[in-house]
This record gives sequence, structure tokens and C-alpha cells, in this order.
Amino acid sequence: MIIVAGEALIDLVPQGAGALAGLKPALGGGPYNTAVALGRLGSPTAFCSRTSYDAFGEALLDGLRSAGVDVSGVQRGPEPTTLAVATIDAHGSAAYSFYVEGTADRLFTAPDRLPAAARAVSFGTCSLVLEPGASAYEELMRTAAAQGVFTALDPNIRAGLIPDPDAYRARFKSWLPSVSLLKLSEEDAQWLGGTPREWLAAGPSAVVITRGGEGLTVFTRDGAEHSVPGGKVDVVDTIGAGDTVNAALLHGLATADALSPQALPALGEDGWRRLLRFAARAAAITCSRAGAEPPYASELGDL
Repeated sequence: MIIVAGEALIDLVPQGAGALAGLKPALGGGPYNTAVALGRLGSPTAFCSRTSYDAFGEALLDGLRSAGVDVSGVQRGPEPTTLAVATIDAHGSAAYSFYVEGTADRLFTAPDRLPAAARAVSFGTCSLVLEPGASAYEELMRTAAAQGVFTALDPNIRAGLIPDPDAYRARFKSWLPSVSLLKLSEEDAQWLGGTPREWLAAGPSAVVITRGGEGLTVFTRDGAEHSVPGGKVDVVDTIGAGDTVNAALLHGLATADALSPQALPALGEDGWRRLLRFAARAAAITCSRAGAEPPYASELGDL
């Protein structure tokens, strides 16, 4: 089982131009999208978070269940659901402003133990910024790594939520010894500073950089670097594309029985290129339709 830990929220997506355009609610949050994508790909998946008892919280859980995701470990609370207001530019790229004060997912507490079937845990996005939940997710990350569980991190930077960028950058570096696979966008990498080689030296066995329509590149601890081009599609928007990459990478590694830091080097150039091409195809499909709608296994074919 792959555990996805982090926030579930509601994206309010504009249905036209201008500040007063109508907003359509959509299920979202980076970890949430990753869990749904994993479920649609057929990987046994569980979600680890805290959601509201409100109508949005119920809808979020229904979306996970529909994708086949185990929600038995999700904590609940009476606080409202986090809202993210999206703005879509002319190229389909999304930017967000957040309504997070007093919301349910900020009050997540680390579980006493991981499920016995856990093979990997994925972390990222707002959940590692907003306290007190951020410290609880950090505790879970360190615990999982100490137990030898494969850990994946996508920081998915939302700069507007980070009051002290330098403190966050230092905290990001402190996570790296507990990370098996680091995935981030070019924009995230530039904001964080550093290089893939520096990050690899601190802990991860592989670093995957996404470059939008230009494709993906992996850097591995043995000094290798492999790239594949992006899938060519008419982009509707990019909501959930990076989260789909996360899911495709984890699903592919599970399929290859490579969910361990020791197994990653054995993938070699051919294995990494197959995996990156699979992730690029999956992300392209997500970009071809509105909102975070990751593909099902039947739409992608074999790795």
C-alpha cells in the first residue's frame, strides 16, 4: 500500500475572465490529487489527513472512495474545509490564493503507527507549511524513514503561504535525509535554491525535475541524468499535472518492485526512461482536461 499524507481542499476555479467571474468548486489539494491518481492507476492507496465534517469534507472523502482509496485512517473535525481560489493564465497555468485560517486539515496529528502494509509514504504541498499540522507531517516523515519505509516528497511551493522563505528553505534541507525520492518543478527548484546534486548528497536516492511541456529529468546518486520530452497535447489547464507525475512515479516504482532506496539504482537508464515517459503521458492527459482529472490505467497502457 502507498500512503499519501497531506491536505485535501476545495479549489474554486474561475469559469470566465475577471476578478468577479463565477467560481466552480472542485476537489483538490496536491496530496489529495496524488491519492486519487494512484487509485485510478490501480495502486493500493490510503489517504492520511484530517478533513472537515462539512459538505466539502464529505465530498472530498467520496472522491477518494470513488477512486478506490482507503480513507479509514482519515481524521475528522468540525472546522471548515480549506479553500484555494485558482487563477488560470492564458497558457493554462494555475496560481492560487488560500483561505486556511482555522481549517480542519491544519489540526492533523501524527498517527501512532503506519499500516503494516505500507510500502511508501508521499508528502508535500501546503501540509508541510501550515502549523501545527506541518510539524505532525514532518514527524510522520521522519518516523517512516527511520522504519525503512520509502518516502517521497514534492514540496510544490505555494510562496504566498510561506511567511519566512529562508526558514522554510532551511526546513526543506532538514527533511532531505528522510527522503527517498524528491520530485519538484523547475520553478520550485529555483525558489528553493540549490541543485539536484546538492540535494542528492543530503539524502535522496533520486531527484526528478519536471519542466512543464518540455518533459522530465531524473538525477540519480550514481551521477546519471536521464530526460524524456513532455507529451504533446492541447493544454486546457495544468491543475493536478505535477500531482499526476507523483502518482505515476510511485505507481511505476511499485510495479517494478523498486520502492526502496536500494532498488532505485537498479532501474538503470532504460527503466528510468520508461518510468519518466509513463509519468509524462499521464501528466499530459491531466493537462488536456479541465481541473485535476488524472487518467485511469486503461488510458495509459503499459509502462
